[in-house]
Amino acid sequence: MAPEPLRISGLLFDLDGTLIATRRLYLEAFADALEPVVGHRPSHDEMMALRPRAEVRFLRQVTQTAVGNGPHVEAAAEGVLERFFAAYQRRHEKDFEGVYHDVPQMLSHARSTGLPLGLVTGKSRRSWGITSAFVELGPFDPMVFDDDVPRSKPDPTGLRLALEALGTPARETLYVGDSTTDLEAAAHAGVIPVGVLWSKRSHEREPFAEAAREWGGEVLERPGDLAGFLASAAPPRER
Repeated sequence: MAPEPLRISGLLFDLDGTLIATRRLYLEAFADALEPVVGHRPSHDEMMALRPRAEVRFLRQVTQTAVGNGPHVEAAAEGVLERFFAAYQRRHEKDFEGVYHDVPQMLSHARSTGLPLGLVTGKSRRSWGITSAFVELGPFDPMVFDDDVPRSKPDPTGLRLALEALGTPARETLYVGDSTTDLEAAAHAGVIPVGVLWSKRSHEREPFAEAAREWGGEVLERPGDLAGFLASAAPPRER
């Protein structure tokens, strides 16, 4: 007997590295914020080796490592965060690389199917408030930010909150993301992981695609591939 076709009732998306290109913007803003407390300007490679996920938690962690657990750590962390948000806004014109090519068309097609779309991101609401003035991605409901959860991805809490809001079964919901933490969070939440390759450098593409498959997920090389994937799925069941 042939396996039952995959049904898709809802779509959830990551944001940074999936819909918008913010890698350089983040790394430069991180360096601006951290330089006074770590004593040098951290390189991109140095910061990426720390695997930043959610900006506020990342900056607090690095600050605590630099200054210790003394009485001044909270004040130091608040100073780092304020420098970060100022740099994140100031650097948009130079370092923000915008929405990935064909992502607007991908989102438009997804909405045309009538499927509900949500966003689950490690970004803070404050950062999105800055970036949203520079992009138009259309509506998402729900939008779950790192502020809304006790722990960052790969913890699945954000995805579970989004599923509750969407009202779709986990096994019929996609989570489209660009990192192994996205894939892992999706698997833990019981949703279908979908790894995207368009933000990956050439040497990153195959290892990430393999990771997506190991987590039981799908792989999209280009934003336009989502349309074909949705077309191949069975329609959602009547509720």
